[in-house]
Amino acid sequence: MEDELVEYGFRRVIITVTAVLCALLEIVDTTIVNVALNNMRGSLGATLTDIAWVITAYAIANVIVIPMTSWLSQQFGRRNYFAVSIIIFTVASFLCGNATNIWELVAFRFIQGLGGGALLVTAQTIITESYPAAKRGMAQAIYGMGVIVGPTLGPPLGGYIVDHFSWPYIFYINIPIGIMATILTLIFVKSPKYGDKLKANQVDWWGIGFLATFIGSLQFVLEHGQQDDWFNDKLILSLSVISLFGLILFIKRELTYKHPIVNLKVLKDTNLRVGTIMSFIMGFGLYGSTFIVPIYTQSVLGWSALDAGLLLIPASITTGIMMPFIGKMIQRGVPQAYMVAVGFLIFFFFTFWMHNIITPNTSADEMFWPLILRGIGLGLLFVPITTLSLSTLKGKHIGEGAAFTGMMRQLGGSFGIAIITTFIAIFNQQHRVTLIGHLDKTSLKVQQTVQQMQQGFMAKGFTFNEALAKAYKAIELKVMVQSTVLTYMDIFIYLGILFLLCIPFILMVKQGKNKIDPADAMH
Repeated sequence: MEDELVEYGFRRVIITVTAVLCALLEIVDTTIVNVALNNMRGSLGATLTDIAWVITAYAIANVIVIPMTSWLSQQFGRRNYFAVSIIIFTVASFLCGNATNIWELVAFRFIQGLGGGALLVTAQTIITESYPAAKRGMAQAIYGMGVIVGPTLGPPLGGYIVDHFSWPYIFYINIPIGIMATILTLIFVKSPKYGDKLKANQVDWWGIGFLATFIGSLQFVLEHGQQDDWFNDKLILSLSVISLFGLILFIKRELTYKHPIVNLKVLKDTNLRVGTIMSFIMGFGLYGSTFIVPIYTQSVLGWSALDAGLLLIPASITTGIMMPFIGKMIQRGVPQAYMVAVGFLIFFFFTFWMHNIITPNTSADEMFWPLILRGIGLGLLFVPITTLSLSTLKGKHIGEGAAFTGMMRQLGGSFGIAIITTFIAIFNQQHRVTLIGHLDKTSLKVQQTVQQMQQGFMAKGFTFNEALAKAYKAIELKVMVQSTVLTYMDIFIYLGILFLLCIPFILMVKQGKNKIDPADAMH
């Protein structure tokens, strides 16, 4: 049954390229926007809170669609579903570029996310099934390279486009690629024949509704919690309650309904359960550290978006180069649990190292090796976690399990960023108070510093009082920068401790008997 889908030679190359391109389109589009937010704010006249919706809307749509992909491909045939997703994504990209106000842009981003979420998971399944079982580790690795390199390509590419053209072009760039991918998909990709289609009245509409309510509200709470002061805000509080009820009703519905939209029974598998949690923590670390490094380089070191993005590229390339070797190690039977444990350990060393080198003027060279180390750690986590999760599943369940790990990775990322932004605000305040406590006006050293600065400003032609005010301002600025740096140091150490705590849990996992190929795993 599965062999009909295996392709050889030229056709396989084309299918692989098409699928990786689509996965890249989806992933690059998640991060490319971050760099352009300021320009969009200016030209659309939006507030900071409003503009954050450009990211939120896309993320919410993505997370709602991912768990449903396995079911949707069965319903419409994989090739058609994949092609339609690319078309939705491409058309929405065009509309995003033409948006005249912020809410139009947000609505089109939501539609773009509904198309995009499907690209990731379906691309993975298509690649997996086009390779014979023995070569699936390689297939996984090729897909993994796309998934890991994608998020880091976004910011430098976005920075370049915004500097040289205007922000709509970050969306227009998807159009030619989308058209090409659609044509190639319709010619080359085949659909498997799994199960029958459901009639409209058999479809789990309630399940879809509960899923969207639960995930949509949760994602909103995570993205907006920090700026709206968490549970002191009525909207955040009510959405958290709605999300919780959505989750309970969703679980109840899926376990009792005859044709559930998400098959929760797959989670009876111990390895998948552990793998799902690991994917969550990996998403936390992957997106969390991808988020924190550019913020630090831009806000403390004053780099441009382009430079901040370029800093992460060598590390991504390292991960990309490791992927094939890790695919081979898994095929040779190296226990994946050990690889994951080593991966988390390396991640801990990365955070510890970063904690030790960040200052108000760290150079790019000093951050080069720690980031390479992060790249190695990620390589050891990505493929083995997904393979491990699916190692004891069979057939149709593989796709369903993969949708879980994919969804949890995305959610882990959202939780990571929400928790990190909250802690940045809290720690920053604490450090500021502590530092100001050390600045005693009666201390000789403080007086000397103020005097030196004041004389410096007077030499530039300011009056006595202006110069004094400026000297205090400069000290205030120094305190701000120092407390920010201390905050990032704390964040790195706490992330590191989180990874260390995971290691004992991983070593408890039992190895799967049947040798699964990493490929089925990577959604």
